[in-house]
Amino acid sequence: MYEVSKGVRSTHGQDGAVVLDIDQGQMFSVNLVGSKILELLELGKTEPEIVNAICQEFKADRDIVQNDVGEFIHSLKLHKLLSEPSKRT
Repeated sequence: MYEVSKGVRSTHGQDGAVVLDIDQGQMFSVNLVGSKILELLELGKTEPEIVNAICQEFKADRDIVQNDVGEFIHSLKLHKLLSEPSKRT
């Protein structure tokens, strides 16, 4: 499971979302699918759950969705908008 960084603020609309990282002073825009992925991440959904939801909502091919979700999550992590929580021992 991933965690959206605490400094991330987002506004979702019918065409996508605007994402503001107040910690780094950066703003991003994402399309409708990216907005949905971000919303699901904010709800604490896992990557497989997100893939299932995107496939169902957008009637898209699972292999393509799985690849695209993985790339989007990777991009969010590169921009420090998303992290994997540390494992407790």
